[in-house]
Amino acid sequence: MVGWLTEELVRRGHDVTLFASGDSRTSARLISAVPRPLRLDPDSPDALAAHVVELGQAFGRAPEFDVLHAHVDVLAFPFSRLGGIPIVHTLHGRLDTPAIVHALSEFSDIPLVSISDAQRTAVAHLDLRWVATVPHGLPLDAIPFSPAGGRSLAFLGRISPEKGVRVAIEVAKRAGVPLRIAAKVDAPDRAYFEQIRPLLEHPLVEFVGEIGDDEKYRFLGEARALLFPIDWPEPFGLAMLEALACGTPVIARPYGSVPEIIRDGETGWIADTVDELASAVKSLDLIDRARCRADVAARFSVATMADLYEAVYRRLAS
Repeated sequence: MVGWLTEELVRRGHDVTLFASGDSRTSARLISAVPRPLRLDPDSPDALAAHVVELGQAFGRAPEFDVLHAHVDVLAFPFSRLGGIPIVHTLHGRLDTPAIVHALSEFSDIPLVSISDAQRTAVAHLDLRWVATVPHGLPLDAIPFSPAGGRSLAFLGRISPEKGVRVAIEVAKRAGVPLRIAAKVDAPDRAYFEQIRPLLEHPLVEFVGEIGDDEKYRFLGEARALLFPIDWPEPFGLAMLEALACGTPVIARPYGSVPEIIRDGETGWIADTVDELASAVKSLDLIDRARCRADVAARFSVATMADLYEAVYRRLAS
């Protein structure tokens, strides 16, 4: 999201400096604390130390900027009180943990952007300085539309309890429809993956593993629908947008941001139980794939995201 926003701001004529890993592909001025992304580097340095270096680089150059836009959550909060330039923080994660609630309570005066209205629910009792809700946006010109789709269902994300892969497998079995699972297994989820591994042996289930962007859009475009049976307050759920942009409808459970993204009966189905989700699979012919793509273009483009952030920057800078 940061990369797409950066490219659009540069295209619009803004002078942008991006603080990211050294191998980042960007039209902006790049300043890096590490040569490669921490998650993908087997020789990764201490993550906290690397972030401290990055924060030092960014805030050490603060006088050069009109606005500084932070995407590293609580780590950048204290810098908002040092003065100098306006700083806005986009929160990308869940806000319902005690540690995050405590941090937001302490820094209730700093400007915050949510990525969905639902994301704010867990801290609605706090008097926070929300300046906007800015949904994610996709570069539609880079995502091919698939008007036909295929016969298999798709699951895309992480193998973790809250993402609902176990439910997705049960839904596919109940509906009698093949399911392809493209998902990564992070270190904290390896024990859970061992519980799921036997379920992947079912003849209707194919485990693809982790895939990149080019493979992802083909994977989603070839699907009959994306199953998104989450069991947690998902702050956004980018996979839903990516599927809709390909023309692939989404069948999701009604948690977190899902009702803000899926138009029930138009771009997919929102249901809760396994039986309801399996029934929704049988109603997919009622969904117009072109309507799915058009809805993303109307509400969730990179241009729309940049428009909203430009309004935030101007308001803070003035």
